[in-house]
Formats: sequence, structure tokens, C-alpha cells
Amino acid sequence: MEKLQLHITISPDLYTKNPESSVLGQKIVSKSIEMIDALGFEDFTFKKLGLEIGSNESSVYRYFDSKHALLVYLINWYWSWIEYKLVFSTLNVPSAHDRLTQAVLILTAEVTEDNAFSYINEVLLNKIIISESSKAYHTKAIDSENKKGYYKTYKRVVQRVSDLVTEINPSYEFPHMLISTVIEGAHHQRYFSKHLPSLTDFEEGKNNIVRFYTDLVFNTLSEK
Repeated sequence: MEKLQLHITISPDLYTKNPESSVLGQKIVSKSIEMIDALGFEDFTFKKLGLEIGSNESSVYRYFDSKHALLVYLINWYWSWIEYKLVFSTLNVPSAHDRLTQAVLILTAEVTEDNAFSYINEVLLNKIIISESSKAYHTKAIDSENKKGYYKTYKRVVQRVSDLVTEINPSYEFPHMLISTVIEGAHHQRYFSKHLPSLTDFEEGKNNIVRFYTDLVFNTLSEK
């Protein structure tokens, strides 16, 4: 199915030139997702990317000043997409319980490709988020990058779902801890299910990860 041409807006602080502004920029983003998934972030380079897209390394640097900057851009695109899905799926849902249920589903379910966006493979991008995104956070520059707003989309998603937790149980003390644990934990369980299956109870077709975290959230809130 041909993808539609919807766009997600990313802060201009996260790139040198907007990759959505040209065919080359879109190709840089699209091919980088494929290559980081295939090679791993450590072995991915702008030189290799340039060869794959039939351009030179310097053309990639016109859009991103480093592969770290590119990874941060991809992370922000992903969490902006998740936020879009959260807003779209809960907009006309009157029950806070049902909105939180839907939110947990979006945060923990296996990702499928979204035909609303033209050049991003969300399935591969999700794999990168699971296996590589911590490399963007665990740097010496994290505090200064955080002040610049590099991670605000992720924080905004956590805040949005934490607000639903508080709506259901205003006395619950740890809404942000609960939701960030759900997100990171679900990513770990997806990774374990593919590579270290003895560390998880994942079973194909049983939706165990979604069910586990849905139970975790609502059982936690009902105990308070």
C-alpha cells in the first residue's frame, strides 16, 4: 500500500538542515534506519551511508553534524510518532480507564508499519529504539543535551500518560516512575523475546507483554 504524506514536526535544534526538506534528506533518514538496524550503531558510519545512497559523506554532514545527532533525531521522530498515536487513539474516549488502557497498548505492543508516513519504516525504527536508544542517553553530554531539549518528546510522552495515571488515581505517588518503567521494561522484554527468551514469558500470539504491563499498571493503581 502506498504511504500517505503526513509529516511529524521535529525541533530544528536536532538537525543542521531539515531532512524532510529534500529527497536526499529523506533518503538519508530512511537508509540510516535500515543500516543502523543491520549493522548496529557502532559500525554505522556516514561514509558507509554515503556509499549506500550514492552520495558523498559531506552531503550527510549537511543534515546532521554527527551520527549521535542523527540517532537523537530518530529517537525524537519515534516518540513524536508515538505521541501522535496516543492523541489520535484517545481523543474521543471519555473513560480515563479506557484511555490509559489504550495508552499502555501503544507503549507496549509490537510495532507495525504505519502507512500514514512516507519514508520511515517504523518497524525497523522501533528495533533501533529498543536496542540502540540508550546510547543516546548514556553520554557525558546528557545534562547539556537535556537542557537543549534533545529528549523533550520522550519526556512529553511519559508526562501525557502519567497524567492519565493521576486522573485515575490522584493519590498515586509515582506516575512518572510507573510509566517510564512500563516503556523501558516493555522494550527489554521485546529484546529478550528475540535474543534471551529464558528471561521472559513471551509466547507468540498471546500478547503477553501487553497483558503483563496492563495488569501491572492497573493492579498497582488499585492497590493505592
